[in-house]
Amino acid sequence: MFAVDTLEFPVLGNHSYLASGPRTAVAVDPPRDIDQVIAVAARRGVRIAYVAETHVHNDYVSGGLELARVTGARCLVPAGAAVSFPHTPVADGDTVAVDEDLVLRALATPGHTPHHTAYVLQEGGRAAAAFTGGSLLIGAVGRPDLVEPRLTEHLARAQHASAHRLADALDDAVRLLPTHGFGSFCASGRGTADETTVGAERAGNPVLTKDVDAFVVELLAGLDDVPAYYAHMGPVNAAGPAPVDLTPPEPATADAIAARLAAGEWVVDLRHRVAFAAGHVPGSVNVEADGKLATYLAWLLPWRRPVTLLAESAGQLAHAQRELVRVGIDRPAAAATGDPRSWVGPGERLASHARATFAELAAARAGRGDVVVLDVRRAVERREGHVERSVHIPVHELRARAHEVPDGVVWVHCAGGTRAAIGASLLGAAGRDVVVVDDGFAAAEDAGLGLRRPASR
Repeated sequence: MFAVDTLEFPVLGNHSYLASGPRTAVAVDPPRDIDQVIAVAARRGVRIAYVAETHVHNDYVSGGLELARVTGARCLVPAGAAVSFPHTPVADGDTVAVDEDLVLRALATPGHTPHHTAYVLQEGGRAAAAFTGGSLLIGAVGRPDLVEPRLTEHLARAQHASAHRLADALDDAVRLLPTHGFGSFCASGRGTADETTVGAERAGNPVLTKDVDAFVVELLAGLDDVPAYYAHMGPVNAAGPAPVDLTPPEPATADAIAARLAAGEWVVDLRHRVAFAAGHVPGSVNVEADGKLATYLAWLLPWRRPVTLLAESAGQLAHAQRELVRVGIDRPAAAATGDPRSWVGPGERLASHARATFAELAAARAGRGDVVVLDVRRAVERREGHVERSVHIPVHELRARAHEVPDGVVWVHCAGGTRAAIGASLLGAAGRDVVVVDDGFAAAEDAGLGLRRPASR
C-alpha cells in the first residue's frame, strides 16, 4: 500500500506532495522550507529516496535541490530544463522504483513550460495517481505565458495536447494531484474543488471539453496579471537555490528603523490593517502577515531591496519569514516586535489614517467635492464591475503611478480591504491623505454607489 501526503501553501496557491511506500518515498515539487517535508517523512517512518520536479518553477523558489542534499535523495528534473546543479534528467517514459511495487513514470506534458513533465504513480503496474504540476489542473490548466511572450500561443496549444494525452493515458479513477491551481497566479483559472480525478476533469475541464482553437482563444483572453517577482524565480531555480536561514533577524531599534527609511529601504508592518490604521511608523507599508503576504510583498518590493519587518509578536515574525523565503526574500535586514510606540523615537508620533465602509464613502461623496475613489484591484476584477468615476490603478502598479492619483482625500478600495490597506499605506507614506475602505465590494452597490458592469450583463 502507498500513501500520499499533501502539503498546502494557500498564500501561493500551491500544493506539494510526499508519496510513500512502506520504506521509501518521493517528494514532488517541494517548498523552499524543506523541514515540513522531512517532518512528514519522519511521521511516516520513510526515507526520501527521490525528489521530483515537474518543471522549473516561475512562482516560488523550490526546495528540491536542498531536500536532495540533506536527505541524499536523487533529484529528478525534466531533461529539457536548463539547470546548473547536480540532478538526474528524466525523459518521457523514464521510470524509477520508489518502493516495492511502487513506480514513478515520467510523462512529457509541455505547455506550462516547454519542458514540463508529469509523473504517474503506479502501484503493481497500475496507475493510481498523477502529479500534474502545472499541466492539467482542477478545472483549468497552468498558464502558458510565463516563459516567453512569443511562445505563448504555441504553449497554449501544447497545453491542450498534453491535457488530452494525460486523459487518454489514465483511467477515470486515477487521482489528479496538481501543484498549481489553488489560488496560484500560475493557473489560468481556479476550480471549485480541492481534489479531483481524471474522470471529473474529463467531464468538466474546458481543456478536455473544447476543441483546441476554442480553448486557446478562451485561455489567452482570460490571462491575468503576472506578479513581477516571477521574472526572478525561474533563474533562481535554474541556478540552484541556496539553503534558507529562518533564525530571527537582527533587532531593529527606533533609530535603526528611521535610518533605514531615510536610506530608501522598505519598512513593512505585518500587523492587521485595523491596528496599522490606528498607529504606525510614518513611511512604513502595511502588508498583513495573515493575507497574501508573500505574493504582494514580493510583487511590490524591488528585487533584492532590503526590508525591515515590524510584527506584533515573535510568532507573527517567524510566520512571515517562512512565507517570504518561498519567494526569494531570504533574510530581513532587521525586525522589531511588540508595542509600535517603541518603533519611533522619543517625542515622535505614530501616523494614522481612517477606515470606512462603502456606505460611508457614498455619504462622503455626496457631501464633499474632494473625494477621490481609487480602485486597486486587478484589471480582470475591474472588468466585472467598478464604481463609477473611480480611478483605477492596480496595487502592484501604484508605487510607480502614484503621481496619477488626483488631488484630494483618497478613498482606497479593493475587493475586501487587504489590498486597499496596502495601497493606502503606500500613498500615506508619500504624504497623501487616505481612507481605507475596509469593506467587501458587494456592499458598494447596496450603499448606492453607481456601478458600471460589462454590457453583456
